[in-house]
Amino acid sequence: MTPTEDRQFPAPLAAAMAVRLDRIGEDGVDFEPFKAFLTADETTDWLRAWTGNGKLNGDAFRVFGQDGTGGSAAFWLIRPGRALAEQPVVFLGSEGETGVVARNLGSFLWLLADGFGPWEAATSYELEPDWVPHPNRELAAIAEQFAPLHRAAAVVVIEQATREFPDFDDTIMELCR
Repeated sequence: MTPTEDRQFPAPLAAAMAVRLDRIGEDGVDFEPFKAFLTADETTDWLRAWTGNGKLNGDAFRVFGQDGTGGSAAFWLIRPGRALAEQPVVFLGSEGETGVVARNLGSFLWLLADGFGPWEAATSYELEPDWVPHPNRELAAIAEQFAPLHRAAAVVVIEQATREFPDFDDTIMELCR
């Protein structure tokens, strides 16, 4: 992908984000989707602010939502020559949290269906003891329609992503100033 490509969501993400927009505050998931990806300039501004590194550009990310504190969910364009749907989904939190939360869009759809958002996935090791995910049938139907071969429980999605990209935190921290 190039920085000038279309900023509209692919159909599976658009469908899931429409459901998430209707659920903000209802299910305990702290995730507020955008209606389209941030522009290239907005993404660059976000990455520079997050890292404190004014020399970076945001070409390696497509930001599509945030949590209530401003932490961002994005596709990380780390797989050269591969489609957006095949790129991992990451979270960079407002308090320095980082994590690869899904290996690709299909896995991310199942993560959402299982009641997790990007923050919950990235910080699953420190969730409030009384937090319980609430699986969503509408999101499960979207995942089944667009990604039936990626079906997995949220804990499996998170574990697979973490295992495939164990150095994500180090990679991001190296960008920080």
